[in-house]
Amino acid sequence: MPLLSVKGLSARYGIAQVLWDVSFNVENGEILSVVGPNGAGKTTLLKAILGLVSHTSGIIEFDSTRIDDKPVKKRVEYGICYVPEGRRVFPDMTVLENLELGALPKRARSSMRDNLKFVFELFPILKERASQLAGTLSGGERQMLSIARALMSEPKLMMIDEPSLGLAPNIVIQVFHLIQDINRRNVTILMVEQNVKQTLKMSDRTMVLESGKIVKSGYSKDLIEDGYIREAYLGA
Repeated sequence: MPLLSVKGLSARYGIAQVLWDVSFNVENGEILSVVGPNGAGKTTLLKAILGLVSHTSGIIEFDSTRIDDKPVKKRVEYGICYVPEGRRVFPDMTVLENLELGALPKRARSSMRDNLKFVFELFPILKERASQLAGTLSGGERQMLSIARALMSEPKLMMIDEPSLGLAPNIVIQVFHLIQDINRRNVTILMVEQNVKQTLKMSDRTMVLESGKIVKSGYSKDLIEDGYIREAYLGA
């Protein structure tokens, strides 16, 4: 059974249809990436899975349980976390306070100390900055904090929206390596990303979302050589 199953998902903002009959699975332990042009509905897809955007039709199952009728809090309790784009942190709180907020799910509270140790092993720079206000961190450090805070909830599935947005190229590579490291530690990844070249290198499978519909999907190593992908997204 896949960890996440989405069947016939449609969503709209007011009268504007954004997603059209989207269906796909996320297998346990993989990195599945979603690429596509701006306005294609990629962020809406992640938000609909978590319940931040209401869907008009479709079924969402997580870990063999139907969740599309469950509130956001319940979906988080089941093991889904969301890292929004824009490196959103609480700037007037310390790094440690931001991380502690990530442990709100009931199952994560009792193991907060162990989770902090785990996060600081992955992100040693955050341990150094633990007492520093989050608003004083660099862009790359804020992105690391945003990801680390989500890890504090002990997720089975981490949904990450545009992790490379606005970061210097060398920091982008570092963030992608960290995401791969997290995945190797038994966290399944569903990632929306604009850097198609790096995405295809690091993910197991990739879906192309255009105008709210999946137009192509497959193993990333195969899509690198796909003529449409090369022309539309890789400039080749």
